[in-house]
Amino acid sequence: MQFIDQARITVRGGRGGDGIAAFRREKYVPAGGPSGGDGGCGAPVVLEADSNLQTLLDFKYKRLFAADDGRRGGPNKCTGASGKDLVIKVPCGTEVRHLRTGILLGDLTAPGERLTVAFGGRGGLGNAHYLSNRNRAPEKFTEGREGEEWPLQLELKLLAEVGIIGLPNAGKSTLIAVLSAARPKIADYPFTTLVPNLGVVRRPSGDGTVFADIPGLIEGAAQGAGLGHDFLRHIERTRLLIHLVDAGSEDPVADLNVVQQELEAYGHGLVDRPRLLVINKQELVSEEDLPALREDLETASGRPVLCISAAMGTNLDQLLAETWAQLGV
Repeated sequence: MQFIDQARITVRGGRGGDGIAAFRREKYVPAGGPSGGDGGCGAPVVLEADSNLQTLLDFKYKRLFAADDGRRGGPNKCTGASGKDLVIKVPCGTEVRHLRTGILLGDLTAPGERLTVAFGGRGGLGNAHYLSNRNRAPEKFTEGREGEEWPLQLELKLLAEVGIIGLPNAGKSTLIAVLSAARPKIADYPFTTLVPNLGVVRRPSGDGTVFADIPGLIEGAAQGAGLGHDFLRHIERTRLLIHLVDAGSEDPVADLNVVQQELEAYGHGLVDRPRLLVINKQELVSEEDLPALREDLETASGRPVLCISAAMGTNLDQLLAETWAQLGV
């Protein structure tokens, strides 16, 4: 399934039905008078969060969503039928903004949460509304009003409690594959992961916690370089970041600083988010050199460093224990 996390759509509320001009001409109703009914209201457009959806792919091919119009009024003061609400399903975690102004209209995070994004037009009035002592046979009626029409920007931000970040080939996909049932693409070249991968890791209590493997960041990611600019938004909602550093890198401290700088440049409070600094692929470093590497990273980051090997399954229990402690599980 193709992963789409941004979409532009236009929503249009239904037009209200017209009122009508009609008169009662029944045999036993003397001076029946005006009886034109009102038009029905146009239907609104409503967005609803659906936990079964993971992408905005449905909006790639359809851009205009128009709700039903209201029906015109009928004789005998019958009101026309109102249009049926147009409910559009979106993934949980979808932000809705006005396309031109960028104003945030709503943030749909909980399953079943709804947001009305375009109201339908009001129905017109029939001539029965204009009866008065001065005008006993009004022929005036009004047309229904047009519904609202708005251009919208939909932006999906994944709902994951833990985000795994790091430079390309730091072992993020391997880690999430080992910890969960996720099966991301894993290879020995950069940018293997082109879209975020989600995996559910079981807590000690038996509940599941969603981990997200975010595609590799590179220098300049916050300004649009590489893939990071497209996917940094997906760690905005995370409660905890696991920052992987490749032990086999030529300069692990420089790798650490690159990711740190990109988090600072992107903003949104990511640099202050609780974070676990983890050396991955520890088997690539000799036992004599590993303590020195760990000390260098602790000095550069000012935080404790864990050493693991996702591929070998080393110290993963320690990593999960620290993760649950940070999340308060």
